[in-house]
Order: sequence, then C-alpha cells, then structure tokens
Amino acid sequence: MTLPQIPIQKIDHSIPVFRPYSTEEEVESVAEVLRSGWWGQGPKTIEFEKQFAEFTGAKMAVSLNSATAALHLALAVAGVEGGEVITTSMTFVSTNHAILYNDATPVFADIQANTLNLDPDDIERKITPKTRAIIVVHYGGYPADLDRIYDIANHHSLTVIEDAAHAAGSSYHGKPIGSIAPLTCFSFHPVKNLATGDGGMITLDNEEWDAKLRRLRWVGINKDTWIRSRDKDASQYSWEYDVAELGYKYHTNDINSAIALVQLKRLPETNARRREIAHLYDEGLRELDWIQRPIIHGDDMVSAQHNYVIRLDERDKLGAWLHEHRVATGMHYIPNHLHELYKPYATPLPVTEREWTRLLTLPLYPALTDGEVNYILDVIRHYHA
Repeated sequence: MTLPQIPIQKIDHSIPVFRPYSTEEEVESVAEVLRSGWWGQGPKTIEFEKQFAEFTGAKMAVSLNSATAALHLALAVAGVEGGEVITTSMTFVSTNHAILYNDATPVFADIQANTLNLDPDDIERKITPKTRAIIVVHYGGYPADLDRIYDIANHHSLTVIEDAAHAAGSSYHGKPIGSIAPLTCFSFHPVKNLATGDGGMITLDNEEWDAKLRRLRWVGINKDTWIRSRDKDASQYSWEYDVAELGYKYHTNDINSAIALVQLKRLPETNARRREIAHLYDEGLRELDWIQRPIIHGDDMVSAQHNYVIRLDERDKLGAWLHEHRVATGMHYIPNHLHELYKPYATPLPVTEREWTRLLTLPLYPALTDGEVNYILDVIRHYHA
C-alpha cells in the first residue's frame, strides 16, 4: 500500500471510543430529585418503568441497578438452576456470569460470521435434555436471527432471554427489541445508548414474574419503601412488610431514573445520530478492500448502532496507528471461553476464535462530529502496513 501524498489533517484533542452524552436537562432533572428529599427508588423510577415499557412495546418493565443484575434475575425467574443455558462467548462477561450466579452451566454456541450474533444452527446442535434457556445477545445493536431462534426454542420448550445491552431502540421486523422475548435485559451503563450512570431494566409480559422480580430486586421484601410510604390504609403500620424469599439489593434510585427519563425522551434522536455516524464510516471505508465493514442495516432490521466494529488482519497495527494519532479504539470482546474462569466450559468455536482476533471498535457516540469522523477516516486511509 502506498502512503498518500496528502498529509493527515491536524487535530488538537484526543477522540475516545465512547463518551456519555448529556445536556443541562439531565443536570436539572437530578437537581429536582435532590431538592425533593426522596433520592431512593420512588416516583421517578415508577414513571421511568412505565415510559420504558411503552417505548419498547412491553407490558411491564422492572428497573434494576445494572444489566448484570437484570440478567441474574431474569435467569432466576426462568428457573435455570441446575440446568444448561446456551449462550455466546462473544459478549461482555456479565452475560455468562449471570448463568453461573444461578448455578447453571453455560454452553457456548458459535456465531454467524456476518453479524457476530449466535448461529441458530449451532444453537440447535448444542441442545441437550438439560437445556433450560437460550441467551441471545444483539451484538452492537444489530438484532439476532430471532425467527429461527424462537422456532428452535419453541420446539424444545426453552425460554429465550434477550441480552439487549446494546439494543435500546433496535427493532426486528417492525417489533421493538423488548417486546418479543419473555424476558429482555437492557443496560444503562454510562456509555450505552441510554445512559444513567448505571442501571438496567427487564421488560416482560408475565405478571407472576413481574411480582417476583420486584421482590427479588429489593432483598425479598414484599413492599418497597415508596409503596409503604404511600399506603394510606396502613398509616399506623407503614413500617410493616414481610420477607418470604432470599432476594438481592438490586433496585435502582430516583436520581438514576430522573436522568433516564430525559435520556429516553432523546433516545430516537441520539440513535439516529449514531446511525448517521455509522453511515459516514461505511461510505468512507467502502473503497478499502482490506477492511471488512459491519452490517449496519438489513431487511426490516433497525440497529440501535451501539458501536461500529470493523475487521481486518492487521487489527493491532491499525489500532496502534490510530492511537499514535490520538484516536482511541476498543476490542469487543475477548471471547469468554478463553478466560480462565470459563475454560472448564470451553468448546471449539471456530468462527468466534477466528473473528475476535480481527475486531477493532472505532469511536462512536452522539457528540462525535462529522469533522472528527472525517479525521478518523483520514488517519485510516493513511495507514500503511
């Protein structure tokens, strides 16, 4: 490859891979909660759950303090203890930690080379009499092949849990992610599409599971503090509650929920900006045949476009070149079965093991400017092995 004669344009700052996006509206929403005197789980959390359920088309939504907690409790109500859960290795470790938290066994299936999502054919090969559930991760926000996965799950009477940490605002054949699975888990980590500092959500339509999740998230207590404070029929005994099962301290608070309400209102706009950036990358990299671009759209598929991950053989060298020019990159993810903790569950995953060595995550967040994207593209075009 010959280095172009035109020099790389100058830039006076570093560009991170991800950056939280907020405005003064989020600041004021937090100030309002602080002034109210009710900082814990309360009216803002109830309102956020209601609005998020409406946004996703789900009947109910249960807020939590992280997506890790959401996955833990989703698997708990699905009853996977002692069984096997088919999952992907191409994910953040929380997905599979949640299986271990439930004393279940992760069974890794391989991924599709084009989407990096679970391969339905390999899911079917991995089913045994011990299989209880399938966890589906929508990598980067691009929906997995849900038609085939649900056909398999229904045939074998398995519960599907969607890990939608990247997919707030994604849709599959016109249906919002969050309205399809029995249990869908979202993340509100600071760099996610909807960011609250930290937090998670489970969407569902099963009222029995909903009640159980609300107990489990608040250490097994049957009435949370806000409900007890508003119970006029029990004014003399507002302190009274019962604990019938072992739960966890997984609830969120109104500070996070206040931020979330503002972020949710803006989510269609910020996701649209993410898709614009992905399109700029796509057009700018189109003529570079040594880079494989990600799928950013499909037939009736809408991605929340959480990230933009390219693939190339010289992954580490290009990453170092970009770093030299003040552009940060990432790698999502080291396959879980290669970590020491998961080696007992490791199995050959040829596509996963080939593709992860070629992954490079480019900067993508709503505040990334067109000029910064063009600078990143300029640096990439000047790369020479």
